[in-house]
Amino acid sequence: MNDKAPTLGTAVPSLPAEEAVLARGGPSPRSPQEILLAEPRGFCAGVDRAIEIVERALGKFGAPIYVRHEIVHNTYVVNELKQKGAIFIEDLDDVPPGATLVFSAHGVSKATEREAERRGFRIFDATCPLVTKVHVEVAKLNKEGYEFIMIGHKGHPEVEGTMGQLDSGIHLVEDVADVARIQPGQTDKLAVVTQTTLSVDDAAEISAAVKARFPNVREPKQQDICYATQNRQDAVKVMSPQVDILIVVGSPTSSNSNRLRELAVKLGTEAYMVDDASELKPEWFEGKSRVGLTAGASAPEILVKQVIDRIKALGAVSVRKMSGIEETIKFPLPKGLRMEGTALDALDSDLHA
Repeated sequence: MNDKAPTLGTAVPSLPAEEAVLARGGPSPRSPQEILLAEPRGFCAGVDRAIEIVERALGKFGAPIYVRHEIVHNTYVVNELKQKGAIFIEDLDDVPPGATLVFSAHGVSKATEREAERRGFRIFDATCPLVTKVHVEVAKLNKEGYEFIMIGHKGHPEVEGTMGQLDSGIHLVEDVADVARIQPGQTDKLAVVTQTTLSVDDAAEISAAVKARFPNVREPKQQDICYATQNRQDAVKVMSPQVDILIVVGSPTSSNSNRLRELAVKLGTEAYMVDDASELKPEWFEGKSRVGLTAGASAPEILVKQVIDRIKALGAVSVRKMSGIEETIKFPLPKGLRMEGTALDALDSDLHA
């Protein structure tokens, strides 16, 4: 998918490049001198949409609003929404009758959908449209008699949601070794699907192993890994050789954030992931002149700004933004939460159609 979208959330103004000049009595030569900001970074269109769904539901129906699983995998975002009246649950038994329920951006299984409908909740689906695209493909090919190999991480809610689109006939592989072990019921009609937040390179390696074992496997017409995941990984590939250390802002549960840190390490760059600025350790930056900084697709820009301020306090005197892709995608909101009667609502309706 080649569409690109602007980073959403709390914006930090573009900061001009400055010469890293050390005044007498200024920062130690062993402290960081420059911060290089990745572009793009932070919120993607799917995350922005999911958060807006919860906020609009709270505004329209009042607190509490129940959300199955964390709406996105970021501690700051979840805590902010809790303060506004969102209650995050895993079991539908914890949702009272007649309540408003939001499905998280990661998607849910068909069984969860059916049970929520049976209980009569008012439901809004915040599943990322790029995850929904995978679900639709699975449903379509299943009707044609296909079995599936899913490349993804066991236990991740997106994987559980996608595999839960079917009662059987979908097989999970987490690495190349798994490919040799799976035993599909038939191989005449076999298709591969992918978790959207994987490492692009790792997924390509596993896909190649699937193709080698099952030469006739059907691959997606467009890759399943989302545009935002790929763009942020591509930015890290460009940035890593230019910095002495890379900081990724993201929560431990965020798959795409973890992949950014792992990618930098694989490229030979020291890298750390932090939930917020409080987790930065001064010793990481000793002897490091240039610090790279990026953020996973579920991390808000306010956290990036706080990390910048903390690194400046450790001695950095300039901040420079990398050139990079400008993302322009915006996904429509569900019916019932749009701004009725506005130009935006008309646009949403056109996009939904």
